[in-house]
Amino acid sequence: MDLSDPHTFSAAYDRHRSGVYAAAYRICGNAAQAQDVVQDVFLRVWRRPGSFDARRGELGSYLRLMARSRALDLWREGQAAGRATDRLRVVAEQATGRPEEQPAVAAERSDARHGALQAMRSLPDAQREAVTLAYWGGLTADEIARRSGVPLGTAKSRLRLGLSRLRTEMEPVAEAA
Repeated sequence: MDLSDPHTFSAAYDRHRSGVYAAAYRICGNAAQAQDVVQDVFLRVWRRPGSFDARRGELGSYLRLMARSRALDLWREGQAAGRATDRLRVVAEQATGRPEEQPAVAAERSDARHGALQAMRSLPDAQREAVTLAYWGGLTADEIARRSGVPLGTAKSRLRLGLSRLRTEMEPVAEAA
């Protein structure tokens, strides 16, 4: 098989690209990286067509092996980068201290938390319930309406009015920070 011939190479690409992609994707788990591996594998074969020896095995197996090898290299690079980022984060935290150990940050959080609780308490019960269900309960307006037994429009209005009032109540707290 003469892979230096463009027609032979094109036929080999058409026949084996999906297998090469699948081998790379199983390792990378990322479509873009798997596509990069496919391109890299076929570019290597195009540049060095004599590197494939048909006496040693089938072309598809050779290409998939190259894809697995390149995909593992990419995966290892990602793991090393992740470890470096984690080490940098640890060093940065040691240098500045964790936020909860910094008195100014803790005081700021306490003030913000106190302001938010005060603002929530100032809301009418129906609006407070709607906001609480949406933000801490993770419910949609439709789910809030069904749970509260009110029309969807009413639930949306309660959320909108409650959030608007919270925003108004929290402005002085935000400006002070």
